[in-house]
Amino acid sequence: MKKANKGQFWGRVCGNKSATGKGQCFYKITLEFEGQAAKAFAKAVPGQFAEIDLSKTSLPAAEKIPEGLKDACKRDIILRRPFSFCDITTKGNKTIVEILYCVVGPASLRMTTLKAGDTVNIIGPLGNGFSIPKDKKTALLVSGGMGSPPLQHLADYLVKNNPKINVLTFAGARTKEHFPFNPKRFTKQKIETIITTDDGSAGLKGFVSEHLERWIEKSGQKESEMIIYACGPEAMLARVAEIANSSNIECQISMERRMACGIGVCQGCAVECRLEGSSETVYKMCCTDGPVFDAKEVVF
Repeated sequence: MKKANKGQFWGRVCGNKSATGKGQCFYKITLEFEGQAAKAFAKAVPGQFAEIDLSKTSLPAAEKIPEGLKDACKRDIILRRPFSFCDITTKGNKTIVEILYCVVGPASLRMTTLKAGDTVNIIGPLGNGFSIPKDKKTALLVSGGMGSPPLQHLADYLVKNNPKINVLTFAGARTKEHFPFNPKRFTKQKIETIITTDDGSAGLKGFVSEHLERWIEKSGQKESEMIIYACGPEAMLARVAEIANSSNIECQISMERRMACGIGVCQGCAVECRLEGSSETVYKMCCTDGPVFDAKEVVF
């Protein structure tokens, strides 16, 4: 996959609504780009992200502000916020980008007030996304909670561009209320999906990593023909990396850090990584060296 050239662009909001329809904190915003922006985002690689300026976005009505954010929401928004893509489509000379997000602070709270017709300033596409080796026959996509967006994008990309690869997804969350999307999202591409929740309220009970390990043990497939892609909480990524290493399966993980600039200037998103053939480690920037890393190099 050839990475797109990044830039600073304006996107028009086409829609912004609850992603689950359950009144939870998960939302899906749809942005439309034209001109050079459309060309840039049309070439975005699954796993890349964008930095959105929300500094001039208004707060919602007082009654719509969650109790836990009533004080925090008063803070000024100075820095941009990073968001990955869950879907990218082209229609003529326009590119449509879908972003899933969760209301966790004053910036994402303001993001819920964006409506159709509004414009937002975006820097992107940024970072390094997932790569797809040609010798793989099975791709195992493992997501935990809000780790699902870049894997949704990757799933669509694989189905459209690598039809010979069998795609299987493992989607996990703490409870059924903590899924940021409808798990049936993957089924539209006829992708087999294993749903797991820590408490068993949806799908199989237990950590998503446990069910990944069991599937690998029973699959009977050659390790060299499989690849794991994962995104989610760091504890989950650490366990998936351990499973991949012990099974001798190639694994790529999408890391999450506070990425204030997105271009490696602020140095605030360091990830400790091993140096191949050495006991020493170095720090790489999640925004420019990642956010996707080889699981073997990350020090958890």
